[in-house]
Amino acid sequence: MKKTCETKEKLLQVGFDLIWDSSYGSVSVDDICRRAGINKGSFYHFFPSKADLVVEAYEENWKAKRPTMDRIFSSQVPPLERIHLWCQYMYEVQREKAEQYGHVCGCPFASVGSEIATLDEKIRAKSEFLMNACSKYVESAIADAIREGSVTVKDPVATSLTLQSLLLGMLVEARVQNDLKVLDNMELTILNFIGAKAVSAAAI
Repeated sequence: MKKTCETKEKLLQVGFDLIWDSSYGSVSVDDICRRAGINKGSFYHFFPSKADLVVEAYEENWKAKRPTMDRIFSSQVPPLERIHLWCQYMYEVQREKAEQYGHVCGCPFASVGSEIATLDEKIRAKSEFLMNACSKYVESAIADAIREGSVTVKDPVATSLTLQSLLLGMLVEARVQNDLKVLDNMELTILNFIGAKAVSAAAI
């Protein structure tokens, strides 16, 4: 049983890494099995298709990521500090992956979602769900910042959705340019957008 679980976990991790490194269309089942050192029969024992593997792999990645998000966005952490820690975390993930793969990878959920959105509903829906899950954390921080009066925005839902679009755009640009410098002003851009009063005071 342990070996079976390890085989499935290996396929999920390798599939996720390969697709994030390149793209859904360029990675085949053969590529995943070859990198994982697992035969094709075992792949189809666990997954009816590559799309099914991707949906489960992205869900498993989110489960692994969620404790970090819970820590960053803990209600015990001041709202603007949550934003700061979140920006640090996003940058570090991109930096580590760039060192690992040799290029900027961008957002794994948005990358596969935008590539396959019109071709596979399961993948599109999973990508949307995971991006929205991330946005909910930001929404809670913005709501708390509004309550304590540390920002000038008034609508946490609309603000978090706009921030998600802004950040995804920056991650896409960083991937296209293959340059992490695109993300250097990520935190300042966010703080300015939400009208963080600490930033305004520092600028005077």
